[in-house]
Amino acid sequence: MSDASDWAPHGLETVPWRSRSGRGSRADRTLASVDATIPPFIADRVYAGDPSVQVAQESAIRALAALDADTGPGAGAISAFLIRTESIASSKIEHIEATPEDFARALAGVRANTSATAMVSASRAITRMVTEAGTTGRITLESMLDAHRTLLADDPSEAHYAGRVRDMQNWIGGSDFSPIGADHVPPIPERVLPLLHDLLAFANRDDIPVIGQAAIAHAQFESIHPFTDGNGRIGRALIGAIYRRRGMTSITTPPIASALAADQDGYFDLLTEYRRGVATPIVRELADATRIAAEEALESVRVIRALPGEWAAALSPRPGSALAAIVDGLLDTPVFDAESVEARIGRSTSATYEALERVENAGITLRITNRQRNRVWAVTTIIDELGSLDWRIAARARRRSDPELQALLGA
Repeated sequence: MSDASDWAPHGLETVPWRSRSGRGSRADRTLASVDATIPPFIADRVYAGDPSVQVAQESAIRALAALDADTGPGAGAISAFLIRTESIASSKIEHIEATPEDFARALAGVRANTSATAMVSASRAITRMVTEAGTTGRITLESMLDAHRTLLADDPSEAHYAGRVRDMQNWIGGSDFSPIGADHVPPIPERVLPLLHDLLAFANRDDIPVIGQAAIAHAQFESIHPFTDGNGRIGRALIGAIYRRRGMTSITTPPIASALAADQDGYFDLLTEYRRGVATPIVRELADATRIAAEEALESVRVIRALPGEWAAALSPRPGSALAAIVDGLLDTPVFDAESVEARIGRSTSATYEALERVENAGITLRITNRQRNRVWAVTTIIDELGSLDWRIAARARRRSDPELQALLGA
C-alpha cells in the first residue's frame, strides 16, 4: 500500500480523439476518445512531509552546501564538468547514449553521432536555465522556452517545435500511433499554459522547503508534459534551476539525474504515485538522490582540482613556455583543437604542436580525431572522470533503492 494521500490527485476528462496518421492497428485507427489527465493547480499548496522526509531533505541540503563551498580554483571548469555529467545521465533516461569520446567530439563541434550531439545540447540547455535562475532570481516561462529551444534546435525531427509549447495531444508509453495503452496521457493542449504559469508560481515561492519544492515542481512538470519532446530533460533541469534560485547552489549543479537513472522504472513509478496524490515518495527520492550526487560530485571535484599539479609534476614545464601555457588551460578547456590553443597561448604553430605532442605523449591528452588537419584532443582524466562520477552515483543509488524504493511504493 502506498503512503497515504498527501497531495491532490490528478483528475480525468474524456475528450474526442481522431487518428491523424491513419496508421497502427484497427484499434488505433478507430479510437474515438481518450481519458486525459487534469493536474491540480499547485501555486498555493503546501506540502508537509513526515519527520523522516524532513531529515532526508536536511541531509541533502548539507551535502549541497559542502559541494558548493569546496569548488575552489577552477570553479568554472568544475561547474561545466558537473553539468556535462548531468546532461549525460539525463539523456540516458531518454535512451540517448554515446561514448565519452563521441561526447568529447561533439563538444568540440566535430561531427559526432546524434546521441552525442543531443547530450551537448542538453548540457547547454541546463546551463542556460540554471544560470538564468541564479542571475535573475526567477524561473520564467521565457527561460524555460529558451532552454527548450537550445535543447532541440539541432534536432532535425523536432527543431520546428523547439521553444514552443505543444498544440497537440501527447502521451507516454503504449502505442506509437494513439494513446491506447498509454502509461500517462497529459492534459489537453488548452490546459497546458495555465498549468505552466501555475507551476512557475509554485517554483518561485520562497516559503516552502526547497527539496520538496523541487521534487513536486519536477513531478508536476512531467505530468503537464508541455512539449512535444524534451520534457524529461527540461523537467530535470528545473530541479537544478530551483536549487540555484533558492541559493542552495551558486556554482555547482550536482548530477542528480545519475541517481534517478539508476532505477528508471522506479523513478517512473514515483511520478505515477505523484499523479495519484502521493508526493512523499518522490520528495524522499529526490532528497536521497541530491545527497548522493553532491557527495560523489565532491570527490570528483577534488580529483579535478588536483590535476594541474599532477600535470606540472609529470611534464616539468619551463615557466613562460608554450608547454606551461597549454597546461595552464587544460582544466578550462578539456576538449580543444590546435588552432584554438595556438590563438590562446600566442605562440608559433611549431612551438604549439611540439608542446601538444609532449602533453599527448605523457598520456594527459588523447587525440579524438584521425584527421591530419584541425586535430582535436581531449583531457583523458577529465573525460574518464565523467563516466566514473556517473557510475559511482548510480551504484550508490541502486544499493540504497533496491529494498527501500519498493517499500515506498508498497510492493
